Amino acid sequence: MDKQTEYVLRSLEERDVRFVRLWFTDVLGFLKSVAIAPAELEGAFDEGIGFDGSAVEGFARVYESDMVAHPDPSTFQLLPWREEAGGTARMFCDIRHPDGSPSWADPRYVLKRALSRASDMGYTFYCHPEIEFFLIEAERQTGREPTPIDHSGYFDHTAQPQGTDFRRAAITMLEQMGISVEFSHHEAGAGQQEIDLRYADALSMADNIMTFRVVVKEVAMSKGVRATFMPKPFTDEPGSGMHTHMSLFEGDNNVFHDASAEYNLSKTGRHFIAGLLAHAAEITAVTNQWVNSYKRLVHGDEAPSFISWGRNNRSALVRVPMYKPTKGSSARVELRSIDSASNPYLAYALALAAGLDGIERELELPPEAEDDVWSLTERERRMLGIRTLPRSLEEAIEVMEGSELVAETLGTHVYEFFLRNKRAEFESYRHRVTAYELDTMLPNL
Repeated sequence: MDKQTEYVLRSLEERDVRFVRLWFTDVLGFLKSVAIAPAELEGAFDEGIGFDGSAVEGFARVYESDMVAHPDPSTFQLLPWREEAGGTARMFCDIRHPDGSPSWADPRYVLKRALSRASDMGYTFYCHPEIEFFLIEAERQTGREPTPIDHSGYFDHTAQPQGTDFRRAAITMLEQMGISVEFSHHEAGAGQQEIDLRYADALSMADNIMTFRVVVKEVAMSKGVRATFMPKPFTDEPGSGMHTHMSLFEGDNNVFHDASAEYNLSKTGRHFIAGLLAHAAEITAVTNQWVNSYKRLVHGDEAPSFISWGRNNRSALVRVPMYKPTKGSSARVELRSIDSASNPYLAYALALAAGLDGIERELELPPEAEDDVWSLTERERRMLGIRTLPRSLEEAIEVMEGSELVAETLGTHVYEFFLRNKRAEFESYRHRVTAYELDTMLPNL
């Protein structure tokens, strides 16, 4: 028994933990949980906890349904929204087959495979997400837009206490769970918030994002409001993204930094960006997996619509943020398309795979988009070689279907299930008569 496992078992007794929640995610990124008694945990470490995989989205077919959840002791944390006495702890799990082999349907394992490939190349992959979401009134009339808790704007500091108190409580709770926060502020939309998490390795960050969503929703309920990570809940407000800053390290050396290069961006960093651009359309069905995601990725709506890169250009899909030239460890690239409602394990696995492919094939970085890409005409964008991101989930699915990189990174099981599920989602959406049609056509046709 290793020291971390011993620490967990000792902590259960010392802290009077009554329940241990074992967490994992399905292919679509929804959190799953099973609670066990502390007395069962030592056995769970040794043998795992069995469950019916056929009942979980994308995990197994009925005739191969047995799955085993193995808790990862390094992810042990107390849940601070539970009472101190008789508290509850949680751990993330790795999902395996009864014979001990990893489940190819486990999103955590998908990311681990991608990180293993990076490790074989000598790299460690770090991420820093800027997570946006809306706070809305808890009650909503069916068929009507939700009501935001305020009408403040970007960086506004107002006398309205709800958002400020909420962010304070959420950040306190996140830090109690070992998740470091860098920044928080009101975003541009009414009721829209942003909380940025401090850099961590990609697997820890994906776990942190799943925890973040739970904490944010728990705190919102305690304040009598509701939090939503829906990409675009309001027609006339910007959507919620999860801009993610990424970097690769060899030991303590940031391989994106080169003090002698233009923009201090190394050849490796340039190849990584080129890989992101080359595969951007292919991975969009995963980074933006909901039909509603494409209401966010709209021309001129503060989210990337076109495949380009730049430095101070916030219309670009990939941005190279400015940083202190003497602080090479800060060199990074920012992928701006990812939704805050995406499955972070799959999204980060594909972003990494795309960047590594750019490095392996030494892809050339196209010219920087110095102009506001939204303001260019279609002809001007074609002349500059700037392609459009998929404009609907249907289009994104079609591009993903032809992608060897996505199929290889996700694995056959996840790849095929994800495509099948998303086709069904789009068909359901396509058949639905919307409020827009009823409002604009019913009176006149």
